[in-house]
Amino acid sequence: MKILVCISHVPDTTSKINFTDNNTQFDTNGVQYVINPNDEFGLTRAMWFKEKQGASVEVVTVGGAEVEPTLRKALAIGADSATRVDAPALDGYAVAQELAAVVKNGGYDLVIAGRESIDYNGGMVPGMVAAMTGASFVNTCISLEVDGSAATAIREIDGGKETVSATLPLIIGGQKGLVEESDLRIPNMRGIMMARKKPLNVVPSVATATETKTVSFEKPAPKGDVKLVAADNLDQLIDLLHNEAKAI
Repeated sequence: MKILVCISHVPDTTSKINFTDNNTQFDTNGVQYVINPNDEFGLTRAMWFKEKQGASVEVVTVGGAEVEPTLRKALAIGADSATRVDAPALDGYAVAQELAAVVKNGGYDLVIAGRESIDYNGGMVPGMVAAMTGASFVNTCISLEVDGSAATAIREIDGGKETVSATLPLIIGGQKGLVEESDLRIPNMRGIMMARKKPLNVVPSVATATETKTVSFEKPAPKGDVKLVAADNLDQLIDLLHNEAKAI
């Protein structure tokens, strides 16, 4: 089985986020980047297929040379090879077109993507790639088993879970639950050394179109001041909750 894992290069959630150019551009200064968490669950599941079923695992992302350390981390975790599409990730539609071209040329049986990236939370790329390539698609996937050309997936739905069957080729939008958090892997020294010898291919962009343009960004409003109430002053606490917080 030939597996492709789509990787997003996203800011670490502990990074301080700022914007430049009148709040129209993301400021990358001082920002640490990681593998998108939803994609990391997918990569870990792909490694299980590699170890248990002999699958080959490739990873891909769209972006400039700055994303290569993230791809190298995926290689250190155990992926066999990596591909970087040399194009800016302008919007979800453009990224989907780039990834669809890779999928069409690669002949993959299974494409694992995260349900959404934690930076823009668009949640649209896996479904669009499936539509562009004619593959079966399961979103919000929390379990996946493959037997030959048949796949069984469990996905989260409102108020419960749904079990579906599909045939390969298949694209999934994975999320937390696809593997346990305790199963996520940290690259060890041997993996890091081996990653340096694994192929990281750079392919040119296809002719893509963008459908959206960022107008501006706005950070959440700062939290207001905190009022401290003495532990024995219940009357003041009740008054504040009733008249200011409107909680009771």
